[in-house]
Amino acid sequence: MTPSQHAKAEHFRLLHQRPGAFVIPNPWDAGTAVMLASLGFEALATTSAGLAFALGKRDAGGLTRAAALANVAAIAAATALPVSADLENCYADDPDTAARTLLMAAEAGAVGGSIEDASGDLDKPIYAFSLAVERVAAAAEAVKSLTFPFTLTARAENFLHGRDDLDDTIRRLQAFEQAGADVLYAPALPGLDAMRRVCKAVGKPVNVLAGARQSHSVAELAEAGAKRISVGSALNRVALGAFFKAARELQDTGTFGFVREAIPYAEIMALMPDRADPQ
Repeated sequence: MTPSQHAKAEHFRLLHQRPGAFVIPNPWDAGTAVMLASLGFEALATTSAGLAFALGKRDAGGLTRAAALANVAAIAAATALPVSADLENCYADDPDTAARTLLMAAEAGAVGGSIEDASGDLDKPIYAFSLAVERVAAAAEAVKSLTFPFTLTARAENFLHGRDDLDDTIRRLQAFEQAGADVLYAPALPGLDAMRRVCKAVGKPVNVLAGARQSHSVAELAEAGAKRISVGSALNRVALGAFFKAARELQDTGTFGFVREAIPYAEIMALMPDRADPQ
């Protein structure tokens, strides 16, 4: 029996409350969600970049809200695991529309989702502090209307946009916490010392992006204070890297050595549902 959305939401909330850190990997479609679930992960998060690349689009502005929400729905329906939605800036500048996007993600099956302070504007890539906080507050207020505990993640995007200002990042995360966010997230922090400072500066669980600027183990990230560890588009880019390498071999040498690295057909078939969903 597939757990209800409420049961998924409760389980997801408990993952953030128990001792230690947990890994939340990022599938980009239903098939990769099924494969990750088969390995025993306890929750999943979508990836805007992974989806954009799969659709032949650029990240950060290439996706429509409809495409992102359709992806959330497909991944949420593919397994019994709780799913948190990567919603970029929630596809809106104004707080009310951004908040509505989170409610739509919940309607699509997500039990959590993120709102970030990256604007998508190349000239002004980070929202002004006051607007960023207002957006998180509107999102937090909106998800209170849901019938299950939606886990709201607020992201401070400075380090992904060339603004290596840890003090401002911490100031934003602290304000997002006060505005009602359940999880705080600053992607691409430069190292363990920065992660420790962030984790000590706030009172809510912190999500850390693994591998963006460093390569630390789950144990090291947990020791630094991380509660949740995601990988963003990394799994997607690993898959695309293998695909591109194989295609180059085929084009450049006319050989098929890449097939030796392929996961066996029968192994993938064994992971997938036996029959099509009823229409």
